[in-house]
Amino acid sequence: MMIKFAVIGDPIAHSLSPAMQNAALKLWNPDAEYIAVHVKTDELRNFTECARRELAGFNITVPHKGAVIPFLDGISKEARVAGSVNTVTVESGRLYGDTTDGYGLEQALAEAFAFSVPKGKIAFIGCGGAAHAAAVWFASRGAAELFLMNRTLATAESLAEKIRREYGTAVHTCALTDTNTLPAFLKRAEVAIQCTSLGLKPEDPPPFDPALLPGTIRVYDTIYKKTPIIRECLRRSIPCANGLAMLLHQGARSFEIWTRTKAPVERMRSALEAAYAKASR
Repeated sequence: MMIKFAVIGDPIAHSLSPAMQNAALKLWNPDAEYIAVHVKTDELRNFTECARRELAGFNITVPHKGAVIPFLDGISKEARVAGSVNTVTVESGRLYGDTTDGYGLEQALAEAFAFSVPKGKIAFIGCGGAAHAAAVWFASRGAAELFLMNRTLATAESLAEKIRREYGTAVHTCALTDTNTLPAFLKRAEVAIQCTSLGLKPEDPPPFDPALLPGTIRVYDTIYKKTPIIRECLRRSIPCANGLAMLLHQGARSFEIWTRTKAPVERMRSALEAAYAKASR
């Protein structure tokens, strides 16, 4: 009998996850399959009810990482604090939510910069779903300081308060338009994570003036494309990386949660890079 997994989102046709996950799942069980499913927000309830009967697990991408939570039977502490779920396991018709975004980003930073999250100082540019999950994960891993910079200051402050309350981490906030505080935060941070969606489209402006990046920082952009931030880093020889490794490692962790076996990371990496190269042509 086919063992089915899926990734849902709106849109979803661009997802590289099926290529990566199928490479791993076919090695685990030839009868396993991972597909992309286009699900709109008003279809979430129906999808989750079908998932109870038809799926062994599924991933969630934008815009459903928070919206799916009311339809689940349980979630991890990190997912609860972040208000974000990207991995759901189906067991005996019950749905259990977790978040692997933070784990994926931590592994990506270690690969790109040999950066260690415990005792680290990390800045987040944008406080959307992925930033929520990663900031909470980094706090749980013992980060020394977090700097949250967002277009809407109230969103950053709300996340900061939750992290302080749950983990006691030192968290600082400012608006992306605050040209006094933002450069000061970037100078104090060791790594900056670009988490906004700006850069997905060629005409997108940067989330802030890239000239404000200090030469001492390392920059990780969660977008795969050459964004304005990445272009500035390359121009000034600031160490930088795109979001492909984060996608790889969060997916590998999802695989391990579902199958309870070690993920074939290098096999998944090869499949992901091939799919990315094909999509970039």
